[in-house]
Formats: sequence, C-alpha cells, structure tokens
Amino acid sequence: MFEKIIKNVKEQNPLVHCITNSVTMNDCANALLAVHGSPIMADEQQEVEDITSICQALVINIGTLNERTVEAMIKAGKKANELGHPVVLDPVGAGASQFRTETTFRLLKEVKLSVIRGNISEMKTVYSGTGTTKGVDADINDIVSDDNLMQTISFAKELSQKTEAIIVITGPIDIITDSKNTYIIKNGCSEMSQITGTGCMLSAILGAYIAVNQDNLLDAVSCAVAIMGYSGELAKQKIVKENSGTGSLRVYLIDALSMMNSQLLNGGIQIEKR
Repeated sequence: MFEKIIKNVKEQNPLVHCITNSVTMNDCANALLAVHGSPIMADEQQEVEDITSICQALVINIGTLNERTVEAMIKAGKKANELGHPVVLDPVGAGASQFRTETTFRLLKEVKLSVIRGNISEMKTVYSGTGTTKGVDADINDIVSDDNLMQTISFAKELSQKTEAIIVITGPIDIITDSKNTYIIKNGCSEMSQITGTGCMLSAILGAYIAVNQDNLLDAVSCAVAIMGYSGELAKQKIVKENSGTGSLRVYLIDALSMMNSQLLNGGIQIEKR
C-alpha cells in the first residue's frame, strides 16, 4: 500500500538534520541509515542554520535539554521554515519538568511544525500545558486501548487542528491524524519499550519519510510508523527463536528496518483508516 512512499526514500536518500538527545543519538543515526536516509547530528548554534540549509528535513527531540540546545533548536527550526523544509518535533518527557514543558511551547509558538510525535501523556501536555508522565514514558493511566480509542482519536484530531501539524500518538495502538483523516496501526510489541530510543528512532525516520513525500504527508508518516512497529515484531520473533534478550532485540530491530520493503510490510501491516 505504501510502495511509492518507500521507493522515494530508498531512491532519494534524504539528508535529515537531527537535533536529538545524547542518550539515543547513535541509534537514531543507525535507524536513519537502515531505511536509506542520511543523518546529520548537529546542535551547535553557530552551524545549525548552515546544516539545516543543506538537509531536506529537521527533527527536533528534547530528550536531553539544555539552554544551549534550546536556542539551536529555535534557530534551526526557523531556518527550516524559511526554506520550506518539514520539521518533526518529539516532545520527550513534556510535562515531567517545567523546563521541558516551556521549551515545548516555545517551539510550538516559534516554529511551524509538520509532525508532532509522542506518547499519549506527552501529547496531553502539548495540548493543555500540563500532564503526568513516568519520566519520559507514558503514564499508565493514559495508555491508549480499544476502550478509549475513539476518545483518543477525537483528542488527536483536535490537537492537529490546534497545532496545524500531523499528530502521531505512539503506544500499544498508534494513532496518526491530520485532523480530517486518521490511521490506526496495531503493529509493534511490548518489548520495544524495554530498549531505549525506539520512539526517538521513529521520529528520526519520520524526518526521512516526510522529506521526500511532501505531497502525501499523512501516508508517509503512517508508513514510517507501520515500518517501525512491524520491524519490532520481526525483531521479537528472532529473540524468541534464539531465546535471547533485549540487547539482541535492539540489533535485530535495526536489521529489520534495513531489510524492510513494501512487499514485506504488506504481509504484516495491521492498519485501518478512518
């Protein structure tokens, strides 16, 4: 279903500027390379505008914030807007501290965002300015399930209208919406939450997919989310077969990302459009 979108990424090898967190930077770079993107990780204020200028998309991840990188994010975001490059925001841990929440809202105010991706607790903070989190993880009371799915879709649509960005809420059930159309994806596995950075990796991959599919952003975003989820499932199958652990899951996840194609994805994707 996403053959052209995947083909565009593999053929064009988009260059993506990631201002991301130091905990997951290496995995984000490897995930981008695995899907045929090309990463640049630069957060020095003196060069972020130059780096953004030569890239095709910008990914901003607030996972390990400091005052210096906040200013770099704002400068890079404004340059991307000036050039018409899409921008992804990953508001990691928004709601966990005043600094993170204030930074999130400064970015929302000063930078035009194409996509905002986070867990449900982070997204509630993006909506209201307050929320509860378990560190950088979603509050268990917020988790999306079949019981609250329709309510969460309505919330996501409203947030998309408010921010004028595609909203991606990831968790056991992934929701992607542009306020009019919505995709629900049920790929992935719980073990993905036991390794650091799967969400950050997805945000980086989103940068590559929207960079070269700007005429069909919602499908491009949904494709990237499905690829990440199904790659997690394939990685889990390998560790179960080998009776190995989460360290191997991390390696096999990147392996699966590198081997993914439209035929393989079509064989395992669990997606519904509403």
